[in-house]
Amino acid sequence: MGIGIDTDRCIGAGQCALAAPKVFTQDDDGVSTLLPGGAVAADPMTREAARACPVGAITVEPRRG
Repeated sequence: MGIGIDTDRCIGAGQCALAAPKVFTQDDDGVSTLLPGGAVAADPMTREAARACPVGAITVEPRRG
């Protein structure tokens, strides 16, 4: 699964980290980041985390190949 975070768009609402805590966290400024191995650990809640982002800063795409 390909996961992208537009850090310029992120407002630090934290909905992604709440929905998928094995995949997302927030840095010291509150900006969303992927946890190490987060893309590998992605679970069904990863898409929910992207949907819950109030500014649409997260994209989730199936990994190709």
